[in-house]
Amino acid sequence: MYSSATSPTPTAPRTALRPPTAAAGRPGPKQVPPPSRPAAQRGAVDGRPADPRGQAARAALGLRSPETAAPAGPRVPGARIPAARPGDGRPGLLRPPVRPGQPAAQERIDPSALQTPSVRAALAGVSRICPAFTPRQVLREGSRHILVAGTIGRAPVVAKCLSPQAVRSAYFEQLVADFHHEVAVYRAFVRHRPPVRLPRLVAADHDRCVLVMERVPGRPAARERHPANAPTPGEVRALLTAVRTLNLWRPPTDVFQPRLDYQLEIARYHSVGQLTDRDAGDLRGLLHGLGHAPLQLCHGDALLSNMLLAPSGPVLVDWEQAGWYLPGYDLAVLWSVLSGDTAARRQISQLAQSGGTLARDAFLVNLVLVLMREIRLYDVPGAGEEQRIMIRRLYDDAALARRAVRAAVGTR
Repeated sequence: MYSSATSPTPTAPRTALRPPTAAAGRPGPKQVPPPSRPAAQRGAVDGRPADPRGQAARAALGLRSPETAAPAGPRVPGARIPAARPGDGRPGLLRPPVRPGQPAAQERIDPSALQTPSVRAALAGVSRICPAFTPRQVLREGSRHILVAGTIGRAPVVAKCLSPQAVRSAYFEQLVADFHHEVAVYRAFVRHRPPVRLPRLVAADHDRCVLVMERVPGRPAARERHPANAPTPGEVRALLTAVRTLNLWRPPTDVFQPRLDYQLEIARYHSVGQLTDRDAGDLRGLLHGLGHAPLQLCHGDALLSNMLLAPSGPVLVDWEQAGWYLPGYDLAVLWSVLSGDTAARRQISQLAQSGGTLARDAFLVNLVLVLMREIRLYDVPGAGEEQRIMIRRLYDDAALARRAVRAAVGTR
């Protein structure tokens, strides 16, 4: 959240859930809407549904209505917000990778960045709820969010605000709903403290989409969505321990809501040709057997870039997608992005299967859907050579996951 080719080699068919080798680099995805739709209304946490009125949200944020903004194209109902492109304020996927164990570069302080219109508008919203906030540095100024590091007294904090540019997005209402959901998650964690480390909530303005939290010292476990260099084995173990600790936590059932409609996801990928009739039937068969399986609290976006390696241990950030999922969703996300770490993928697969047959089947369903989403993100026209190599790797991973699903169906 904050802190911020080679020629392809044909791969032989694999019969076990083993990862392929890594590529030398990782390109960034195009800004296309990935097909993911939640089961519950966005922002439904702790009994408070998200505000569906886009005009009211814009008025509260002081932003222009879409009629006066530049057209942004048609909206895909229920689609997730597309990943930001390199150079729009998020860490670029084509930046030189940081070697495992190597400290992140010192952040450059640019006072002029605090004077841009977007940042000044964001700081005005922060000052309403934290008059003592002193801005120090812009960590990110992107099309979705603005992150500003500063202090309140002597305490280092980070302010997260919805970017004014988001008003021109076809996904504005969903961005607002996701922000409301994250605010509600932080407030729920104040009352029900989770067993994992996360930034402490300082203040929040639900209506104006402003969130102020403590700034935790540390560096991201990776700066790319699909990192070329995985963390060290010790760091991977610590991250997996933190994720599993969260997944095994059982907060009150009325605090969070389910975040994914699995039947709808299968139908959507089937309708666009990413899943065959047999694939869809196999997944529905596994889902039928999981009808009474208990759901699991998951981070929902357990990318390495959303995990900080702090001196006190891993810190999880960016809680916009937190909620109830089938068991193993976070593990499936980590497996999909750790293509360069065979040992980590093997460890993830062992963790997923340690919970028995139901846990294994849930992990496989999650894995197929997560890989379909990644393919949807990256397999777009105009991809460069590095991106095409990664696309082929994602298709190889998806074929491997399909075979594992078929084997699981055959054992029922």
